[in-house]
Amino acid sequence: MTQPKFAPQISVPATYMRGGTSKGTFFKLSDLPERCQVAGEARDKFLLRVIGSPDPYGKQIDGLGNGSSSTSKTVILSKSENNDHDVNYLFGQVNIAKPMIDWAGNCGNLTAAVGACAINMGLVAAQKIADSATSGICEVRIWQQNIGKTIIAHVPVYLDEQGNVQVQETGDFELDGVTFPAAEVKIEFIDPVDSSSAMFPTNNLVDDFDVSGCGLSADSVKATFISAGIPTIFLKAEDLGLTGTELQSEVNSDSQLLAKLETIRALGGVAMGLFKDVTEAQSSQHIPKIAWVAPAASYTASSGSNVSANDINLVVRAMSMGQLHHAMMGTAAVAIAAAATTQGTLVNQAAGAGELNEVRFGHPSGTLLVGGKTEQVDGRWQAKKVSMSRSARRIMVGEVFVAADAF
Repeated sequence: MTQPKFAPQISVPATYMRGGTSKGTFFKLSDLPERCQVAGEARDKFLLRVIGSPDPYGKQIDGLGNGSSSTSKTVILSKSENNDHDVNYLFGQVNIAKPMIDWAGNCGNLTAAVGACAINMGLVAAQKIADSATSGICEVRIWQQNIGKTIIAHVPVYLDEQGNVQVQETGDFELDGVTFPAAEVKIEFIDPVDSSSAMFPTNNLVDDFDVSGCGLSADSVKATFISAGIPTIFLKAEDLGLTGTELQSEVNSDSQLLAKLETIRALGGVAMGLFKDVTEAQSSQHIPKIAWVAPAASYTASSGSNVSANDINLVVRAMSMGQLHHAMMGTAAVAIAAAATTQGTLVNQAAGAGELNEVRFGHPSGTLLVGGKTEQVDGRWQAKKVSMSRSARRIMVGEVFVAADAF
């Protein structure tokens, strides 16, 4: 028999889902090829090939990625061995142009899809699912492996004609940045900052941040460095020569601005203790995030709808993997909620200052309401809980094909 000239493709079960304003390919850990069930080169190469990276054309045509950081994502789920949790959630941010996956942080948007996917994959106890029929909500306790945190997803469910509990995916909840309405999924991030860690890594709510050589009008600007949800650098929009109402087309087409923001992000990573020097930022594009804030202002969102200053507390723009995000990353929204509800931060100041327990902020696609509870314990600020609503739905369930010699 003639042997194939090239390695054949293998198939692996996968689920393609939208969560919040992101999309990703979800795998059950036990379904992965055996050598990909542990961290390492084989797993990374497999997932890179699934998504279609690295792609010098930036389109990921030969994979499931869609050429943006919001859609170049992978998730691995497994049944939790901890009685206090239902499912383990591991997230990988796939670089589009480089052969690199960043495992350093979480994806808050895809978190909204984890509970539903875990139920559909059979990773949540059958009795727990059955018991949720009465309330119509299945509370899925998620262990976020990347950051070692607990997240609770309140997944809507219903009884089908056969008496089986199913995930409710359709609905009338509208999320700016997502075209069609779906069922609302409420997400709670519990203790997003370790009690032993500093929510503000410099121990200051506002720092004088040295940005000399970055091309700004001043060598020092005010900054809030926070580690909640994901390490984030918050700056005033005006200090960057921006307004806080920018859309993707204005930022992502400006190569000089992008280079300036990346340099500032690298410097911020050093200030937060994430990098020893700025060169390390090249291999860690997922963290920290850089964002800029300004008081509430009216603008036209990317959808063409009008956002009124009267309907929001502030405007925020955030970068993701070197590009302005089309809406807002879920983890960055956690950082916004924690910072906004802590009196004295730049985010709190932009939102009008004072005691706040929730804020609605404007982003490129519209608005988002987030809530938070922070408090000082022994002189250290701690975020006890951050909450927000997202939506999620399955787009496709089946098998993904990858060349057997690709990993």
